[in-house]
Amino acid sequence: MPETPNLDDTLLHQPDADTLFPATRCTHPPRILMLYGSLRERSFSRLAAEEAARILERLGAEVRSFDPRDLPLPDSVEADHPKVAELRDLVQWCEGMVWSSPERHGAMTGIMKAQIDWIPLSLGSVRPTQGKTLAVMQVSGGSQSFNTVNQLRILGRWMRLLTIPNQSSVAKAWNEFEEDGRMKPSPYYDRIVDVMEELVKFTLLTRDIREHLVDRYSERKESHAELSARVNLKTV
Repeated sequence: MPETPNLDDTLLHQPDADTLFPATRCTHPPRILMLYGSLRERSFSRLAAEEAARILERLGAEVRSFDPRDLPLPDSVEADHPKVAELRDLVQWCEGMVWSSPERHGAMTGIMKAQIDWIPLSLGSVRPTQGKTLAVMQVSGGSQSFNTVNQLRILGRWMRLLTIPNQSSVAKAWNEFEEDGRMKPSPYYDRIVDVMEELVKFTLLTRDIREHLVDRYSERKESHAELSARVNLKTV
C-alpha cells in the first residue's frame, strides 16, 4: 500500500459497485429540458432544438422546452420573477438538457448565456444541475464552427453537468430548414440524431447514480472541517 500522508482515509470513498450498478432503477421516461439562444421569429437554434426534441420523443424521452422570451437580464430582478422561477423549476425537473445556441461574433448569444446565468449552482442544499447530462448544439449563418459548442462545454463543466462526447454544429443553417421549420435530410440532421441517441443513453446510465458520480473528496473534507469547527465551538 503506498504512503499517502496528505490523504484523510476516513474521507476517502472506495468505488461502490452496489451504488454504481443499483438493482432497482428508475423506469420513467428520461426527462430532457431544451434551451435555445435566439428570439427571432425564425430562430434556427429553436428549430434545431425542436427537431432534436422530436427525435428525443421518438427515443422515449419526456421533453419540455423553455421559451426565453421575457426572461430578464441576470441580477436585474429577484429570483422569484415568474420567468426565472419557471426556468429553475424546469432545471430541477429535468435529468438532462440540450443547449442550442446560434454563433454570434464567434460566441454564444447573450440570450443563451443569460439562461445559464440564471441557473444557480445551488438551491439551498440542492445543486440543481450536478450530475445531470448535457448535449450541446450550435447553428451558424456561415461556414461550420465549433466556438459556441466549445464554450457551452466549459459552462457545462462549471455547472457540474455530465456533457456527452458528441455534439452538433449546423453550418449555413438558413439552408438546412424548410419553410415550415422542419429540418431537411442531411448529414447535419443525422448528426443531431447521433447526439440525441447518445444523450438518452448517458441519461439512462447515470440518472440513478449521479450524486455518487460527482461526490468529491475535497468537498467531503471541507464539510467535515466545517462540521468539526461548529461542533467544537466554545460557548462564550
